[in-house]
Amino acid sequence: MSTAPSNTQSTPFAALGLCEALLQAVTDEGYESPTPIQQQAIPEALKGRDVLATAQTGSGKTVAYVLPILQQLEDAFLRSPPPGLLGRGPHARHSERRKTHALVLVPTRELAQQVTETVQALSNPLMTPLRWGCLHGGVSINPQMLGLRAGADIVVATPGRLLDLIERNALRLDDVKTLVLDEADRLLDGGFADELERVLALLPLRKQTLMFSATFPAAAKDLAERLLHRPARIDVPSEPEQAPDITQRALVVDADKRQPLLRHLLKTEAWPQVLVFVATRHGCEVVADKLQRHGFAAAAFHADASQGTRREVLQALKNRDLQVVVATDLAARGIDIAQLPVVVNFDLARSADDHVHRIGRTGRAGASGLAVSFVPLEAEAHFRLIEKRQGQRVPREQVVGFEPSTSGHTLDSGKLPPGTGGIKGKRKSKKDKLREAAAATERKLL
Repeated sequence: MSTAPSNTQSTPFAALGLCEALLQAVTDEGYESPTPIQQQAIPEALKGRDVLATAQTGSGKTVAYVLPILQQLEDAFLRSPPPGLLGRGPHARHSERRKTHALVLVPTRELAQQVTETVQALSNPLMTPLRWGCLHGGVSINPQMLGLRAGADIVVATPGRLLDLIERNALRLDDVKTLVLDEADRLLDGGFADELERVLALLPLRKQTLMFSATFPAAAKDLAERLLHRPARIDVPSEPEQAPDITQRALVVDADKRQPLLRHLLKTEAWPQVLVFVATRHGCEVVADKLQRHGFAAAAFHADASQGTRREVLQALKNRDLQVVVATDLAARGIDIAQLPVVVNFDLARSADDHVHRIGRTGRAGASGLAVSFVPLEAEAHFRLIEKRQGQRVPREQVVGFEPSTSGHTLDSGKLPPGTGGIKGKRKSKKDKLREAAAATERKLL
């Protein structure tokens, strides 16, 4: 496995080997210069190499793989334009059914929509009259089937909905030349892993594969070894001068006092916008409902909500019509709000990787952020494990009026933290298995 050369100097897009149309596209979209992941990944992908890239959320990896895909399609079109072209965009068509050239697999519907928006924006100046498909759950499958009647050059999809459409003969993957696994670690979580394997079995053996992720746990590394052929290994570290400016706080509080503590902080800290993480969809509804009853502009955000509702919640948060959005890990994966100031871990994350993904919602694009974790005494051991895995110690604090009771607890009691489903790697309890089943159901809805 080779490593692409690191380039800390600012490199213009024109030096990356992109065609004139795509250089115009990045200019039109306001991109002044490529990010480090774009500088390193784009030239390697344009050579046709497999790529294994590690970069933090918000680093620009979507553009890093969309641009090479678009250039490959543009080059193919200029070499041999198909006859009978009519129109462009998702409804462009010609006399023959389009074959799918590129498949982008993502874990959530929001990310699928974001990637598709990037494809649409960057393809505007191209001569190629592209067709693309955005396939995800949470909406009726019929419009997506109709949209695929004439085929699609690029398909952006969540694994479950993609398999549903393949089973209905709406598309085939025999001609895929480029596969992208975006947020590969999430694609290997729980219920996604089996669906991902089923999709991979339908793809040609010879193809270019691009894997992008913020973290690479063991399962992702094993998949990379199996899928990638002599990949360019790109690692964009979070160097001190580049690391997100995120301040972490750990508030020790009894589990039953977290609701009033959250309301207290919203009042006293005057946070304009907050993303609150909870463990379950039911928890989303309970926390959001209680906030609403106390006069806060809050909404729940999880996979049980309709697509229209989720879109409205995101837009309301971006417009600052909402102060608080309460979300599960899976649903919140697609949330990308510029200058989101605060993240609150109402329930602790199940793993250090999940914790990193959560707090990465704030402190983006050079802005500072705050991540607050509620730590019940019985969850202390679990939070210490999170600290150890991320290599950072967060001082414990207590808020006056919400001091924890020490009755029946010690800091090292080893009891499983409420709402987390337990510590990964420990023997699963019945309750833990039920939570995993609920999470698998949520993934199918995504």
